[in-house]
Amino acid sequence: MEQTGGKTQDELIDELADLIVQSQRLVVFTGAGISTESGLPDFRGPDGLWTKFDPDDFTYQKFISDRETRKRIWGMSEALGASWKDFQPNPAHYAVAELEKLGKLDCVITQNVDGLHQKAGNSEDKVIQLHGNMQWVKCLSCGDRHRFEEVEKWVAGGVEVPECVQCGGILKPDAVFFGEAMPVQETMEAERRSRMCDLCIVIGSSLVVYPAALMPQYALSSGAKIAIINEGETGLDHAADIRIWAKAGEVMSQVVQQVKKRLGID
Repeated sequence: MEQTGGKTQDELIDELADLIVQSQRLVVFTGAGISTESGLPDFRGPDGLWTKFDPDDFTYQKFISDRETRKRIWGMSEALGASWKDFQPNPAHYAVAELEKLGKLDCVITQNVDGLHQKAGNSEDKVIQLHGNMQWVKCLSCGDRHRFEEVEKWVAGGVEVPECVQCGGILKPDAVFFGEAMPVQETMEAERRSRMCDLCIVIGSSLVVYPAALMPQYALSSGAKIAIINEGETGLDHAADIRIWAKAGEVMSQVVQQVKKRLGID
């Protein structure tokens, strides 16, 4: 695909670096595409999660009402051949974390549930997780929380459907399932930050999952510049000031290098 205005990728990287240096309130919005470079499958791609699992199993109502569905969900790691704890940040995650260290990041708003932004070095209070975090498991009755890998060990030890050790309630990965509302506080904060930002960089999202995909639209409607780095088409391509069709890791690493050069940092 042609880059914005027929410019070269290097020219667009330079322009994006300039915008970041000038920005006072930068919001980075990330989707599954930033984590596929860490080996995580996306959902809708040719090798995506929905080729291995029935999306209906990820509906909240089916999860809480059907023990067999819960059994399949808890067997995910075995079916995927990997655990959530095995996945590590890639250069794109580290680049976003570097923007925070440089004092150029207001926040990251992410659709992802993998916790890789925090693993890469972003502060917990800089990451707004609209769809929850698979690193944690929560009891739907008493609210008791466990690390996902702890519950995974129970499953590996032969527990097919883990239950809360405090009250016997249903344990659920602390991610937003289909039919489940997004967390109210995080959603309100994400909207507030999006409306206040002057630059929104979308990385690895096709912007088709709502209401999360509204965030860059809020930024746009408030007058912010929009930059999109994604290999596939997005719902805001027509409105982007900068559009780069490439892998996030390579592009964001170069962008941060250029930002540091402009800030006089080696």
